[in-house]
Amino acid sequence: MKYRRLGHSGLKVSAIGLGANNFGTAAKWPFHLGQKETSAIIDRTLDVGINFIDTANAYGAGKSEEFIGVALKGKRDQAVIATKVWSAMGDGPNDKGSSRHHVMAQVEKSLTRLQTDYIDLYQLHSWDDDTPIEETVRAMDDLITQGKVRYVGCSNYSAWQVCEAMWTARSHHMNEMVSVQPPYSMLDRKAEDELVPFCDAYNVGILPYFPLAHGLLTGKYRKGQAPPKGSRLAGNDRGMLTEGNLDIVEKLNAFCKERSHTILELAFAWLLSRPAVSSVIAGATKPEQVASNAKTVEWELTEADLTEIDGILNA
Repeated sequence: MKYRRLGHSGLKVSAIGLGANNFGTAAKWPFHLGQKETSAIIDRTLDVGINFIDTANAYGAGKSEEFIGVALKGKRDQAVIATKVWSAMGDGPNDKGSSRHHVMAQVEKSLTRLQTDYIDLYQLHSWDDDTPIEETVRAMDDLITQGKVRYVGCSNYSAWQVCEAMWTARSHHMNEMVSVQPPYSMLDRKAEDELVPFCDAYNVGILPYFPLAHGLLTGKYRKGQAPPKGSRLAGNDRGMLTEGNLDIVEKLNAFCKERSHTILELAFAWLLSRPAVSSVIAGATKPEQVASNAKTVEWELTEADLTEIDGILNA
């Protein structure tokens, strides 16, 4: 495994991270994972050198954090745990958002579920229009001072929102955000309009999620063929199975075949060619998927490769 600095911090995270949004979801969810499956996946995660595990208090209504806490018992020092706050965790008016009240209440619950006394990276899951950014930034800064959180970041923030949070922290001599999580893949490059240039300039780490474009970049989906039964896009294609996207996938498959690689490996390698990317967050439903994801760090794309890929993506 290869490791990278998390933004402008000194913390090293694995270039491939483990996304835990399937842990503890309702049994009716097609990718539901219980405690036994979660523990097996995390054991394999640590075995292959992945140390970055990303979850949220809302995943599985708290079960994801709970299962991770059990799986990491006796192994806490091997993991860099990232979790999030913002989502509604109850029906009350203060049971959601990024207010000081909600942040302070939820961090205690996350610490309990994770069976730890500190969170490595505490992230704001989304922007909160109802709370002044200074209130939120100061609450996160206080958590670092208290030792309950070591670094802070955000998810689903636009460039101006990350900038606003960082400017507020810098103006008041508080801890700045070290990372941001956007959806980002070869088939979803909206982040490159403003967010990626901002992160490059201010050394904010990017933690892409949906790196496989909801599974379209796994190689499972082909032109003229129905989605495989039980696959993520079989029931709802999320607008991904367009003729244009499938044309791109065919060309990327050919590119990979010429180099004895897979399109899944390319999806990770392409993101890791971006300097601001600290770790690519990838989910897994089986231990062998973790091992497969981890091996993708071995492929380093050349400038010629990247030029050819851009030609395919921009055709």
